[in-house]
Amino acid sequence: MAKNYPFPTYLIPLLIASTLLISTVSKTNGWKPMLPPELAIDESISQNLHDDIETIQLASKDYGNIMQEFPAAVFHPSSINNIASLIKLSYNSSVPFTIAARGQGHSISGQAMARDGVVVDMATFRKQRNGVGISVHEDPLIGYYADVGGEQLWIHVLHKTLEYGVAPVSWTDYLYLTLGGTLSNAGISGTAFRYGPQISNVHEMDVITGKGDLVTCSSQENSELFHAVLGGLGQFGIITRARIALKPAPQRVKWVRLLYSDFSDFTKDQERLISIDGIRTQHIALDYLEGMLLMHQGPINNWRSSFFPLPEHPRIASLITKHNVIYCLEVAKYYDDKSENNVNKGIQDLLQGLDYIPEFYYEKDVTFVEFLNRVRSGELKLDSQGLWNVPHPWLNLFIPRSQIMDFNSGNKET
Repeated sequence: MAKNYPFPTYLIPLLIASTLLISTVSKTNGWKPMLPPELAIDESISQNLHDDIETIQLASKDYGNIMQEFPAAVFHPSSINNIASLIKLSYNSSVPFTIAARGQGHSISGQAMARDGVVVDMATFRKQRNGVGISVHEDPLIGYYADVGGEQLWIHVLHKTLEYGVAPVSWTDYLYLTLGGTLSNAGISGTAFRYGPQISNVHEMDVITGKGDLVTCSSQENSELFHAVLGGLGQFGIITRARIALKPAPQRVKWVRLLYSDFSDFTKDQERLISIDGIRTQHIALDYLEGMLLMHQGPINNWRSSFFPLPEHPRIASLITKHNVIYCLEVAKYYDDKSENNVNKGIQDLLQGLDYIPEFYYEKDVTFVEFLNRVRSGELKLDSQGLWNVPHPWLNLFIPRSQIMDFNSGNKET
């Protein structure tokens, strides 16, 4: 199912400093939610509804910590049919109420909120299932696959599949997100150029539609629903199960960062590496490729990964001072015992002829799990310092290749 995806666009993640943040001052003091009367009809629903202040406040915020919308209640489902009954109740009501599924609440603009409606807390459902929501199988036609509940975390999917020597091929940079959450958004990281986003590696899904029907869909069966839900931002149904493509898992990762002072060299080399197909050429094919900027406003090692050696920080800082902005190309190649002897030579052959600054080449050799879970340590560190639950205004832009130079130069017409 996976294939090369030489994207003609650049994905630019921007952390925007904003002074126009919506107030998150608690509105719950003296406030009592008004539950839709229909919710009291079905006992299996009403007994799982929670409207205490603490639960309501938790469901009124997300990772962005910019918006705040208060639901009337939070639903702790006891089964998939339980969720379907809730949605069906709203659909058949004379005055339907808003329903939003919340996994880890990692949205930034309120997508996991339901103003005056009901938030379905998928995290409590995951805890109730107690690890049952992930199973690995092998099929003679499609190979290994995993059936995964929409409430499950990708970090748990990783560990479960590794027990069988396999793993998904496409990942997000942060693994403590739910399967349903990332499949609703696409699931993009530095692996997407080769393996496609996560939504390109799904065989089939079970989805609860807006009518409350539980429907199995794929590219062949109920295909319109299948393609609408994948990347549909949760507007077309709640994913309760997805069948994820798996491949043999590597053991280790050769992880390299290269620094550039010239933006055109940086983009040219990035496009060259993306275009290499290891099957048709003598080069190895990379498994991960991303670019980033290093500027005065932040530390040499940001919270997402501590990569650059501490003794190198003054030298890198001096380079940033000289050029104002430095461009960093980050690449990775997976390998195992069989390919270990060839990976170093393969990397060097691959990078030969690139126009990075030669004396600013850095590499690490880490386990597969360490590489995929590299962001977690930064999160825990910030959380221990009380710096995690702060506003996260974040914007992802897709820039056409034809306009990336204009974007870099700050052309306002781009």
